[in-house]
Amino acid sequence: MSVSRRCIDYLSYQVRNLRAIASIKVPVKKLHKRYAHISHSLEELPLRDISSFNVRFASYFRSGNVQATWALFSHMHFSCCDLNAYTITPVLSACSALPGTKYGKQVHGLMIKTGVDAGTVAKTALMNLYSKYGCLGDSVRAFEEIELKDVVTWNAMISSFLRHGLAKDALHVFARMRRERVRLSEFTLCSVLKACSSLKAIAQGKQIHGLVVVFGRDLVILSTALVDFYSDMERINDALKVFSSLNDRKDNVMCNSLISGCIKNRRYKEAFSIMSKMRPNVVALTSALGACSENSDLWIGKQIHCVSLHFGFTDDTQLCNAILDMYAKCGKILYARSLFDGISNKCVVSWTSMIDAYGSHGYGIEALELFKQMEVNRNGVMPNSVTFLAVLSACGHSGLVEEGRKCFHLMREKYGLDPDREHYACFIDVLGRAGRIDEAWSLFDGLVKNGTKPTAAVWIALLNACSLNQDIARGEIAAKRLLEVEPDKPSNYVLLSNFYAAVGRWDSVDKLRDVMKQKGLNKEAGSSRVTVKPRDKTVIIGKVVLPEYFFENVRSFPFIYLLYFLLNRVQIVSFFFGCILIKLSKIKQVLSKIGTNICLLSKIKQNLHVAGQNRSP
Repeated sequence: MSVSRRCIDYLSYQVRNLRAIASIKVPVKKLHKRYAHISHSLEELPLRDISSFNVRFASYFRSGNVQATWALFSHMHFSCCDLNAYTITPVLSACSALPGTKYGKQVHGLMIKTGVDAGTVAKTALMNLYSKYGCLGDSVRAFEEIELKDVVTWNAMISSFLRHGLAKDALHVFARMRRERVRLSEFTLCSVLKACSSLKAIAQGKQIHGLVVVFGRDLVILSTALVDFYSDMERINDALKVFSSLNDRKDNVMCNSLISGCIKNRRYKEAFSIMSKMRPNVVALTSALGACSENSDLWIGKQIHCVSLHFGFTDDTQLCNAILDMYAKCGKILYARSLFDGISNKCVVSWTSMIDAYGSHGYGIEALELFKQMEVNRNGVMPNSVTFLAVLSACGHSGLVEEGRKCFHLMREKYGLDPDREHYACFIDVLGRAGRIDEAWSLFDGLVKNGTKPTAAVWIALLNACSLNQDIARGEIAAKRLLEVEPDKPSNYVLLSNFYAAVGRWDSVDKLRDVMKQKGLNKEAGSSRVTVKPRDKTVIIGKVVLPEYFFENVRSFPFIYLLYFLLNRVQIVSFFFGCILIKLSKIKQVLSKIGTNICLLSKIKQNLHVAGQNRSP
């Protein structure tokens, strides 16, 4: 139970016993519509005692009118009415939603000055107030001053630590809560699972799962938290077990959570399977489109687009942005642009997605034209830092150095946006691709002089620039700094290996491989995903994954058999390109026997991009 919900229930219970309610003639709905004229409304009340004010506080607090709550409290204070715990509780909760900290601190000071006997609920609201203000120390002091702590008080303290990123302290509070034998609530267990997820504490999370089972808690309420926890732990099979154990008691929130978890763990097949068994909703379709974008699955993406049209979901801008991104990632730029033009309420994400789509496919000029159109016809939509990242990336892929320079300076001069380290990394990449390595390092020196610590992205951009321009000396400096920032990331060693390979230093490549073996770092295996409607086949480099009956049929065509083994060291899927050289009728005879139709081959997706020159092992 949240603090706000507890305050509402608390006030509802208390005001039932107030005799003043019977004498109030002004309807609550009338006051809601006229809360801007609180003084006039109060004139209609026959009584001006504390009970009348408390009833109004409870009414405003339920409706979420924080401004009206504060205005009523100010009127009450000037009327010299006495305060009590029933008055303080909704006012403190309203102050936490108001901008700034002055309101809440004034109420706290008034509590101390008047000596109000605030109960557990009011003190819990005070503790939650300071937590939302970012004053964790004051929140902890308020917590320790509460003599009779109930489960809501403990939950508020756990949430306070989680809000400030102190998951370990949140677990310590939970352990103390268990020692004092406080009855746990569903909110408690959900919060602790979130703390375990932040700490990657799989053992502790399983213990919480055990508590759920032992105490007989309703698993439907906690299922979403458990699914999120196991998904964050990359234990998607355990998340699926939790999902399956509920039988017919699943709701859309839980299904959406599991779909998101499957996509996060690249279990796209399970995600699509779950989505196909539930009634479509915007959240599920948006998550599934993210999987299609990640997987370049145009076939399923088109089906989701059709479902969105059928159910009338295309008015949702967020869903349209996901469809646009899916078409762009699948290489269908014209489809993406057509969808973009059809979005009635374009937001900054819509513009940025389309600009990024043009840039990633090498249409830098079109990306710049769209950015200029956004500046002229923005209709209240302003470009943000992500938009400028997309524009800089488009300039880099198209070699538009001067346009990228103008965009980089435009951020601060026109829009007041300070370029961060990601923008510097992107502009360094623009300069490096154009061969301006000295200018790239000058830009880096300016970043360091400003007192900004370079991130891994900046060092990677410098290393790539040195690799493209054969700058060995400065490239080794960038490589050394990169490994200092992220020493245990395999992709950094692969990037450095590609740098040494590009400059012909194969001995350094071998040394790096030995270092990776000593540290136990494994490079992700290169693979290609072949989409053959309606199934996918993943082919890993260096492994023979085709069945035996493939060779039994293919051996009747010696050229294909030889071509397969010649191309296997580069890409197994290159076999399909070699098939073009043979008569199509004969190829169909072979492929029909192995269950594959070449006419249905729709997409070949690689999981890695070739960076620099490499040599065979």
